[in-house]
Amino acid sequence: MNTTTAATAATAATTPTDAHGRPVRLGLRENRLQFTLLVIVSSCVGGLVGLERTTVPLIGSRTFGLTSDLAVFSFIIAFGVTKALTNLAAGALTARFRRKQLLVAGWLIGIPVPFALAWAPSWGWIVAANVLLGLNQGLTWSMTVNMKIDLVGPARRGLATGLNEAAGYTSVGVTALLTGYLATSHGLRPVPELIGVVFVVAGLALALAVRDTAGHVALELAHHTEPLPTDEDTGLKAAFTRTSWHHRSLRGASQAGLVNNLNDGLTWGVFPLLFTDHGLGLAAVGLVKGLYPVLWGLGQIPTGHLADRIGRRPLIVYGMFVQAGGFVLALALLGRPLLAGILSAVALGLGTAMVYPALIASVSDHAHPAWRANALGTYRFWRDVGYAVGALVAGVLADALGLNATVIAAAVLTAVSGLLAARWITEHRPGPR
Repeated sequence: MNTTTAATAATAATTPTDAHGRPVRLGLRENRLQFTLLVIVSSCVGGLVGLERTTVPLIGSRTFGLTSDLAVFSFIIAFGVTKALTNLAAGALTARFRRKQLLVAGWLIGIPVPFALAWAPSWGWIVAANVLLGLNQGLTWSMTVNMKIDLVGPARRGLATGLNEAAGYTSVGVTALLTGYLATSHGLRPVPELIGVVFVVAGLALALAVRDTAGHVALELAHHTEPLPTDEDTGLKAAFTRTSWHHRSLRGASQAGLVNNLNDGLTWGVFPLLFTDHGLGLAAVGLVKGLYPVLWGLGQIPTGHLADRIGRRPLIVYGMFVQAGGFVLALALLGRPLLAGILSAVALGLGTAMVYPALIASVSDHAHPAWRANALGTYRFWRDVGYAVGALVAGVLADALGLNATVIAAAVLTAVSGLLAARWITEHRPGPR
């Protein structure tokens, strides 16, 4: 056997394989079928949470007669806390279970959600449904993003995360828009919520069809140019402290993610109430609530690609400033509520599109593949804690000072977060391998 043949045989012997014994390769083109299936799964994930964007705050105030804004926003707090904790656990669970198993488990947990939203006899049932929704979203969204990153390898992380989040949040927006129109014609319940059954059935079926990506992780580890330091702990506790505080760039990404979703949680609860108070009907509110995540979603396709070309930091910093401007527009133009809602939604959507894929890609860049799942879980924990923090801040401020005060607070916090991101986040992008 000559040298070339021996080398080829040795490489083949060490090449990771999938569950069917087939050699795995990294890259978007090489894994386009599995990647496409996961994009559709992401659309179903986003569609399920999109059920709540327009109608649920109004169900709380109109159907169940809640008078406290904090009580109305309690469903967002339940969702945010549960999803954040599930994100954190999901990273650790990947050490014991395959990603596909966790993806399927997430969809099984989500089965009762649309039925509970449609026919809940009390507000407590809505809050309980959001605990299940948080578990569903934490497992399914974590696994789809991890699996896409696994498939494409280091060189296309920005594009992969952009496509993942684009699919999910475009579906959030379209569903929010659709539920607004259905609520206008059929009432707040049960028709708008029952379209969630389609998302659950399709998501579960596709989750069963996709292949696991353990072989792709093994392949990337085998070719990673930066060996893991012998004394570096890859466990959840070490990754949590490293991502939350000790690592400067990961700390910057975590705080920006928290404030970004604080904005989403705040607008989720506040905007339907704010704009209906100023005369907008359900269809118009649905337009505002749908436009924001649609732009957020579709915008991530070019911004994810751009993050691979110009770097993560510029998109993160300027995206936070654009979001802050969106809150300013919402208040400055409130005398014309439809215009205020549309322009603020455009700014918030585009600003978030700049930030979202760049943040996930930045965390992936700075985390070694051996502890990347835990780092992403930690980042997504802090990011989705933002939902709960945003709803809590909104509820307290709205009850004490009014809805306008919550919008001002969000603008200030977002601008400060952009400054912190500029100070802490650095570039570290591995080249193609």
